[in-house]
Amino acid sequence: MWRNRDNCRVYLFHYHLVTSEVRPLEARYLGKLGFDLIARYGRVGDENVSVEPGVGWNELDRDGFKLRLCELERGSVNVVVQPGHWRLPRVDHLGIALDEDDFQSALTRATAWDLPVQERGGRRTFISTNAGYRLEVHPPRDWIYDLLDAGEEFRLAELQLATDEPLAKATALADILGLDVDEDAVDLGGSIVRFIPGGPEGRPQLHAERFESAAETVQGERS
Repeated sequence: MWRNRDNCRVYLFHYHLVTSEVRPLEARYLGKLGFDLIARYGRVGDENVSVEPGVGWNELDRDGFKLRLCELERGSVNVVVQPGHWRLPRVDHLGIALDEDDFQSALTRATAWDLPVQERGGRRTFISTNAGYRLEVHPPRDWIYDLLDAGEEFRLAELQLATDEPLAKATALADILGLDVDEDAVDLGGSIVRFIPGGPEGRPQLHAERFESAAETVQGERS
């Protein structure tokens, strides 16, 4: 049976943010937090394109590039940023790795509670929490093993999300995954997702992140 490095069966490895300030947010992850740019995905005219690191925004603007997503990664943390309406980034979904049994149990609970479940080409499965955000759930996969192994170098210790209903948002996450809620927070294999008051309705707003690396603790505030 699969376990992560902390002998847990669940792990938060990814979050997907939506913001109108994509370039400043991307620059923050690259410059302040030391992430690597994996690629920018979008369109030039009618053609879908994937742009690897090394091509600057000035060149992309000249080419008429229209961004759909940018993907960043460091250690065991994968972040995707998508253009949207909100200046302060909001969370569209959290990416969760599970062992096979817990993956099936999460799907069973979601189906029993009439929560929408969407399969994307056999590669990704999304569960709506009905609490303003979704979960992207994965059974064991080789690329997730590789990503989680990099957690010794850099990992997410805590993700703080501001919302109007902290307990409801935390309970939705915990119930689908079969976990406990501790004061509006859920422990996902050593990565704490904490919902704090004072945020918007609907999608939770990114408030702060705390990362741990082999050398230091890195903190990032958003509001």
